[in-house]
Amino acid sequence: MPYADAVKALNRIAEALERLSPPPFATPDLSAAEAYVWHADPDRLEPVPNVNRVDIELLQGIERQREQLMDNTRRFAEGYSANNALLWGARGTGKSSLVKAVHAAINAETPGALLLVEIHREDIPSLPRCLRLLKDSGRRAVLFCDDLSFDQQDDAYKSLKAVLDGGIEGRPSNVVFYATSNRRHLMARDMIDNERSTAINPGEAVEEKVSLSDRFGLWLGFHHVGQDTFFAIVEGYVAHYGLPISTEDLHAQANEWSVTRGSRSGRVAWQFIQDLAGRLGKSV
Repeated sequence: MPYADAVKALNRIAEALERLSPPPFATPDLSAAEAYVWHADPDRLEPVPNVNRVDIELLQGIERQREQLMDNTRRFAEGYSANNALLWGARGTGKSSLVKAVHAAINAETPGALLLVEIHREDIPSLPRCLRLLKDSGRRAVLFCDDLSFDQQDDAYKSLKAVLDGGIEGRPSNVVFYATSNRRHLMARDMIDNERSTAINPGEAVEEKVSLSDRFGLWLGFHHVGQDTFFAIVEGYVAHYGLPISTEDLHAQANEWSVTRGSRSGRVAWQFIQDLAGRLGKSV
């Protein structure tokens, strides 16, 4: 093939490859909303105009956890050092609700102080790319992963460990990572036990698995509540939404609801309030 024809062919190939390649991902405008959801493949931050959350004052029975997370988040919003936080414990006890409520409370104090960016568990491998965008934006952001846990043959926790603490780049100073989980060490108990039984050095194998939770400087435990606290939760909702029901009837119906569900928690209380409001012809 003559030289000129070869050059033309190579140019055509280069142009075709350029058309096939995705456009470079520009730094997004993060002023459109206070909350975003990170999606991978293709990478993008999707704004969330209305966040599904409850007022922080309605979260009863978790006052200590609320105070600690508020203090940590307020320091971060003001530009000071703050810890990554792991909210762990029983399901339905207000872990993710607290994260969203704290974000709203901080922004009520100082409008626009913080972004809330949710990353899904399955997108954890793309976390470094998400952090790079948030770092370039310059906005202070709470990166939030709900129901974070890892199972057998899941190596995504290794990339998360490096990002949170110990990697060359580490976590950007304008980002803090909050996660919720039913598991204190983010690993199933049988997974940890299996490591002990099959590894050449059981101690080292277990340390490798559970050391991820050590990357969180703030641990907050959540547990099922007692009857008095459960009643306080539903009473708070009734007062907030103005539901017409006597305290005696409210307690009787709430207690029956919790018995049929087999537990008392913030989630169970909210589900009861939704049922009660519907029966009373009200919207919440």
